[in-house]
Amino acid sequence: MKPWIELGTARIPNNGGILTLRQRDQEFSISLSGPRGELMNSRRFNSERELSLLGCAHLKQHRNARVVVGGMGMGYTLAAALEVLPPGAEVIVADLIPEVVEWNRGPLGACAGRPLDDGRCLVHIGDVRELLDGPEGDYDAVLLDVDNGPEGLTHSDNNWLYSLEGTSCIYESLAPGGMLAVWSAGPDSLYVHRLRKTGFDVEVKTVRERPGKGARHTIFLARKTTA
Repeated sequence: MKPWIELGTARIPNNGGILTLRQRDQEFSISLSGPRGELMNSRRFNSERELSLLGCAHLKQHRNARVVVGGMGMGYTLAAALEVLPPGAEVIVADLIPEVVEWNRGPLGACAGRPLDDGRCLVHIGDVRELLDGPEGDYDAVLLDVDNGPEGLTHSDNNWLYSLEGTSCIYESLAPGGMLAVWSAGPDSLYVHRLRKTGFDVEVKTVRERPGKGARHTIFLARKTTA
């Protein structure tokens, strides 16, 4: 088996650690320094795709849909959202780390089909909170894959997104009938409670990291009531 080749590193703000991008043949891996180890692998991305397929399913005929993707990752969430959305839609992908975006413009981009080249896509370098807590709002879907899920293990600032305050802010940023979809490594009943307390109608899905096999991940689907 060929060895891994290091392609680049990036520092997570506020002492969040070091990300490393590696390649072995056609396989890519992004890992975090310390005990956490590998965060993403280009062979295991089904649950990231499902996040978008489920979160954007109601927008297939919505020509002016506005969607926020929190977390560039390896581009699979963004690519799947663009697959679902029709012409005229707008997708803003937010990531704290500019190097991750550049990796997706470079050698990593081919994995997900270079979604950043799609004219419907805009990039926001910075915290996704800046979009959700800003004046624009009126989003039709917000897709969050910024950490381990409601437990922000790689960046403590992510905890705001899953707090009652953050959840309420996201609710207000959505258009009536809009969907919040959140990727998580596992279930979290307290997060479901916060979503419902905010006013969301909530459904929880279990998906596999590969089609029909691999680790089980959780997708929280929270729809803003239209009333």
